[in-house]
Amino acid sequence: MKRIDEDRLESDVQYRVGYLTEFMGFSAEDIAAIQGAAPLLGPVVPNLVDAVYGKLFSYDATKRHFVPRQHGYEGELPESVDALEQSHAMIEFRKQHLGRYLVSLVTRNYDEKMISYLDMVGKMHTPKAGSRELDVPLVQMNALMGFVSDALTATILSFNLDRDTEIRTLRAFNKLLWLQNDLITRHYQSSVAELSEAA
Repeated sequence: MKRIDEDRLESDVQYRVGYLTEFMGFSAEDIAAIQGAAPLLGPVVPNLVDAVYGKLFSYDATKRHFVPRQHGYEGELPESVDALEQSHAMIEFRKQHLGRYLVSLVTRNYDEKMISYLDMVGKMHTPKAGSRELDVPLVQMNALMGFVSDALTATILSFNLDRDTEIRTLRAFNKLLWLQNDLITRHYQSSVAELSEAA
């Protein structure tokens, strides 16, 4: 039985990811399957981004998070949730970020920098990084990740890959998205702990 330093899981993101990837069996073969999908996924990234934003804009609970200034955006702010359109410059700015994220998943090396990047994706949706006004509730992040997971699954199935490649690719992305989900929720867990200590 392997011994795991559970305190270190909370303080050392590289150690945490090492444990998660080993536990889930997220391997070099999985990374190869993800990167092997790049030529097929790359051209449909704009469609995936549009589908995500179409879903986000269909609920006030998710759309409202696009009214405050987004980190790195210096342009004009939207007047209100109701007035906000997908054509707004800040939404175009956010869409570019999501597009780069999806491309990163299939093109970047899965090294320490990539782990830090995936961890920052989680942190950026809390007041701990980026905009202090941006505080997306965990339920909305879970809803988003569930939608993205299903959209990626449907997209991969539409490629009509041979069965073995299709299975490897779907399983690899499933593990990756569970890893990403953990690197999102960990920032919310620490926020809850901090609030409990303050009380």
